[in-house]
Amino acid sequence: MVGQRVFPDEEDWAEVEVLRARLEKTIQLTKKIKTSQLNLERSGRNVRDAIGPVHGNTQELQITSTNIENVNDALEGVRRPMDVKAREEPIIYGRWRIGDAEYLASVRRMLAVVSRSPDSDSPDLYVNTLARNELLDLFKDGVSHLEQLFGRKLEAESIPVEPLHYVTKQLPFPSLAEQTLPVLIEINTILEEPVVDLPRPKQEGIATISTYIRVRSKYITSSLENLAAASLNTAKKVAPDAMYRRGTNGLATYATALEGLLRAEYQIVRAIFTPPEAISTLKEICNHVIGGLGNLLKELNAHIRANLATDCYLAFEIVAIITALSYEINELVGDYPLKYRLDSLLQPILDTAKISLPELLDDTKRRIMLMQTLPSDGATVPVTVDTMARLQNMTEFLQPVSDMLVSIGEGNWTSITSVQRSAGLANQASSEVGEKGKRLFARYCLDTIDLLLQNLDAKATNVYKNKTVIGVFLLNNVATVERAIRNSDLGRVSLTEPPALVESWRKKGMALFKEGWKGPSTFLFEAQYTNRGGHRPPSGGASAVNSAEIVKGLTGKERDAIKDRFRSFNGSFDEMVGRQKGLAMEKEVRASLAREVQGTIEPLYGRFWDRYHEIDKGKGKYVKYDKGQLAAVLAGLG
Repeated sequence: MVGQRVFPDEEDWAEVEVLRARLEKTIQLTKKIKTSQLNLERSGRNVRDAIGPVHGNTQELQITSTNIENVNDALEGVRRPMDVKAREEPIIYGRWRIGDAEYLASVRRMLAVVSRSPDSDSPDLYVNTLARNELLDLFKDGVSHLEQLFGRKLEAESIPVEPLHYVTKQLPFPSLAEQTLPVLIEINTILEEPVVDLPRPKQEGIATISTYIRVRSKYITSSLENLAAASLNTAKKVAPDAMYRRGTNGLATYATALEGLLRAEYQIVRAIFTPPEAISTLKEICNHVIGGLGNLLKELNAHIRANLATDCYLAFEIVAIITALSYEINELVGDYPLKYRLDSLLQPILDTAKISLPELLDDTKRRIMLMQTLPSDGATVPVTVDTMARLQNMTEFLQPVSDMLVSIGEGNWTSITSVQRSAGLANQASSEVGEKGKRLFARYCLDTIDLLLQNLDAKATNVYKNKTVIGVFLLNNVATVERAIRNSDLGRVSLTEPPALVESWRKKGMALFKEGWKGPSTFLFEAQYTNRGGHRPPSGGASAVNSAEIVKGLTGKERDAIKDRFRSFNGSFDEMVGRQKGLAMEKEVRASLAREVQGTIEPLYGRFWDRYHEIDKGKGKYVKYDKGQLAAVLAGLG
């Protein structure tokens, strides 16, 4: 039949029924779950509606509590300045009974309060205007006392010292006491703190810096007063013509002390102030102290100009000292403007030192021109000794002198105008004398020596009428020059070899001296006639000469001529010997001239005597000296 369901068996049908039953149960269970969910949601709404008002009340209570706490904080903020003022006021106004540490702690506590910046737009403003102003007034009073305390503490530590004690014993200059330095550091730290509404002109510890500069500048200046006075006193001349000697003046000690004091200050300011403040503070101290040095240099320069010929060496020494000091200070503070100021203070003395170079040449020439006469015995004149002593003394100041010569330029030292146009020192940064400096110093020395000998030669030519005396005079002065070169640093640092210039003057003096001995020599020369066989001298030595035969072969007229020549020689020789013995000679000059005369006269006389000594048959009427006697007389000249 169509549409009739057919099941294969009863088991399958039973399974279907079971599944249908389970499905029905599932549907019923789902309905129950939905009903329970609806009931739960309804119960939740009821709970929420019941708890909502309670939660709202809790939030309102939290806000109220927060507001109350803020009000309490504000009230505490209002009370805080009052409480701080009440606590710190007895300390601030009772400062004479309070120790430094407690007083500083009190100011530090007030600083912690007044340094906070109030904001009028903020609801948490913690201080009112009246309370803040009262606390600020108290704080300002404390700050004012701290500034005074800083000055008092510093002045107590700034009693002038005696620098000579530290310089001579090579001790470091004193710093501040260990118990004082921390107090000054703490005061400066407090005063540097920026405070709102505190009408102090310029923050950053300007009060302590200005106080420090004032007190410590005075301390250094006062400490150096004795050395400054000593520098002026040691510059005063005991003898008008006394030449300044290196290290005689006290300025070197002054400069050493100044540098030591500034180095001590450098360590102190680094401890108290910030690095930028420390350097600026030290610069200001240097500026104050250098003013005193400038006054000292002015007075020394005036003294040097009044005694230029003898004290120009002090100018050389000052140039070296201040130049070195300038570099030390610049290295310490790193401030070129300060170095330039030192250089400008030195400039007048540098100009004086440079002008002295041509002035010394002019002074040598002037002294010779003013000499009314010369020693009659041809002795060395003092101007030669003085001139060489000047050059010897210059070697003690070779560094500044050579630098000045380089800046002036070769040969320009003969003119004051050229010197004045020259630049500053050529090699200030160097501590060694360069080859150019040595060469120019040697050239200056030779120019000085040449000028000296030229003017002495001209003066001797006008004064002496005898060439022998002129020659001895020149040789004596040349010997003094050579000895000064040989026995001093002139020979070691500049004129290391015998100058050709000096040798040329020695030769000129020797030539003039020998002119005088031409007189005796001319009587010993004779013409030899080769056409007179009997009278021709034999070619052998002295032993081959037979004086008796030669004299026998002479005509009467020739014998008379020989006799006259012996008499003339004797007179001229005795005159020259007497004159030479009467002349003053340097030791080396006397020995040299004796050798020269002996080498010239003895051979000539020996040959003449060998030929003609029998002219008076040993009576001594004409032949006054035999060869041995003449040699003894010549030896006695040395």
